Amino acid sequence: MSPEQVAVLVAAGAFVLLVVLLAIPLIKLGRTLDEATIAIRKAHENSDPLMHGANDTITHVNTQLERVDGVTANVQQVSSNATALSSVFTATLGSPLVKAAALSYGVTKAIRARRARGEQGKHARSGRKGSKR
Repeated sequence: MSPEQVAVLVAAGAFVLLVVLLAIPLIKLGRTLDEATIAIRKAHENSDPLMHGANDTITHVNTQLERVDGVTANVQQVSSNATALSSVFTATLGSPLVKAAALSYGVTKAIRARRARGEQGKHARSGRKGSKR
């Protein structure tokens, strides 16, 4: 064998070694892509029941929200009725109650003032100096 043939054989062997070394990562990359494809397929298959469940849940929530809207409307009506009732009560009974309270206060104050003057008169007649309150 001539040195040129040996060089060609060494070059061919190096080329085969290079191809083998590059084939290993390519095979691993192919397996990774296969696993990724399987994972995506499973996720797609499992997402369909999940989407149906989410749709059912949203439908149920919308039904409940409609009920809450009805309750809110009724509460608003009750609130306005309570406000109207309070206004009627204040208009019919509020003014007379205030007048009665004012009359009671005035009478009480007048009685106290009269008693105070009566006590001062008794002390003045008995000859004492100063007065008790």
